[in-house]
Amino acid sequence: MKRYFLIVIWITTMVSCSKSLEVGPRGALNEDQVSNPEQAEGFVIAAYSQLGNDEINRAFSMYQYGNVRADDAYKGGGGINDGDIFHFMETFVTSRPDQWNYDDMWFNIYVGIRRANEGLRIMQKFTQEEYPMVNVRMAELRFLRAYWYLMLENLFKNIPYIDENLPAEEYKLVLNNEFSRDEILERIAADFAFAAETLPAVQEQVGRANRYAAYAFLAKTRLFQAYEQDDTHAVVNINQSRLEEVIAAADQVLAANYDLEPDFANNFLPGNYENGMESIMAVQFSSNDGVGRGRVNFGDMLTVPQGIGCCDFQKPSQSLMNAYRTNEAGIPLWDTYNQQDINFAQHTVDPRVDHTISRPGAPWKYEPERVVTNGWSRAVSIYGTYNSMKENVSPDCDCFINIAPFFGNTKTRILMRYANVMLFKAEALIELGRQDEALPLINALRSRAANSTDRLVTADGQPTSQYSVEVYLPGDNIVWNQENARKALRFERRLEMALEGERFFDLLRWGVADQELNAYFNVERPNRSIYQQARFTKGKDEYLPIPQNQIFWSENRYVQNPGY
Repeated sequence: MKRYFLIVIWITTMVSCSKSLEVGPRGALNEDQVSNPEQAEGFVIAAYSQLGNDEINRAFSMYQYGNVRADDAYKGGGGINDGDIFHFMETFVTSRPDQWNYDDMWFNIYVGIRRANEGLRIMQKFTQEEYPMVNVRMAELRFLRAYWYLMLENLFKNIPYIDENLPAEEYKLVLNNEFSRDEILERIAADFAFAAETLPAVQEQVGRANRYAAYAFLAKTRLFQAYEQDDTHAVVNINQSRLEEVIAAADQVLAANYDLEPDFANNFLPGNYENGMESIMAVQFSSNDGVGRGRVNFGDMLTVPQGIGCCDFQKPSQSLMNAYRTNEAGIPLWDTYNQQDINFAQHTVDPRVDHTISRPGAPWKYEPERVVTNGWSRAVSIYGTYNSMKENVSPDCDCFINIAPFFGNTKTRILMRYANVMLFKAEALIELGRQDEALPLINALRSRAANSTDRLVTADGQPTSQYSVEVYLPGDNIVWNQENARKALRFERRLEMALEGERFFDLLRWGVADQELNAYFNVERPNRSIYQQARFTKGKDEYLPIPQNQIFWSENRYVQNPGY
């Protein structure tokens, strides 16, 4: 079918071209033709646009790679064969270098990198007198390049690093093992640091990176860099000086004009709530804007429940649902949460569960009259009846767009939240043995969760669930030593950032992916047919294989990752 589709496109293109050869190209401009700042601006916009150039099987939200590949979500859809390459990925044992999705992600991330590099070369043509914004635009482009490289590094590890000084015809000559993971991360950090020093605190146009977005991503980069790996991907050291750099970068953001939203829900609602006080960097989407199909969020389209659209992918796991249960003191069950499935009639829960996961009998997305049923799920016996809510919207919203047979929306996709930066700092503090300083950061998130229940009601005005979440009180409901602080931090990250594409990469950073995921498979296996053969192989599955097509393209210069 894929080959047939490509042939049809080729024939259509040839016919179209034969009928319109006399028509000059519109909007085409290569970098050698750029002669003024207005034209240069177009290349910066093109670099930004790649952030939203998702497709239904290429989600830059990372839900397939950060959630489905972890213990937070099942692939979902109509069954194992519906998007089977993602089934191979979530079970690991049949994941192969020749899967098209790996090649597609690699290629399109490098599209983002190339656009940034092209823009940087163009900026070098202008003086600040000719183009007053030239330094700011260079900083934005370096921010975007670093953003893509951080994503690529965390997916594949051994990658070719290409900057603006290398012409495109020489790309294939660059080796993917020329630089170590630490050296790649250092180059990424240098770009974010330049952006942080150069960008303004506030941008006039929404959607452009500012100084604090750069500092936030610098903190993230330094945090990953702090956990030093050997050639088999094992964490062999936690670099204390890198942790100090995490804190320094995070402090820049935490002292700026950002804050936690008073209600957790505000982060995931459209309209006036978009680009709110907690959103440090977000992708902007739109419709009816005169640009092809519009700038709708195509990447998350498949996660819409069958009850309001299509196609019921990214099904929250039972493990994630169970993680929101709390004990009689309002504290998570760190070590025992997955020994018993949650029972909403009997158990108390963290309110964030009903902002994150829908279930039959509960309202959809703060609409008491719209109640989820089993019919909202396509393959109940395989993937269950839960759905992901953060990226989705009400079907009554004018931002809910039908692009048959799929449904997308134009709600912004947050790339960096203030809460995430708080957790970066808390993690660094705990690993430095300064857990007492981390406690207020974690407790602030728990307090916000406790105060985020106003929208969580049924049609009769009663609370959707029995909510109980309390802050950690050393000497009362917790012994606050480094070991327990680490557990609290890691559990809080899961609850706060669930289904936002972070989970697998957290496990990767901490060096515990094999332990956590194999334990997860063991619990799930008796009742979940998809995991009968699932197994995470330490020293291999931490990273994706180098796509076979890219090895061919490099004329075998690229070296395959261990184990593939």
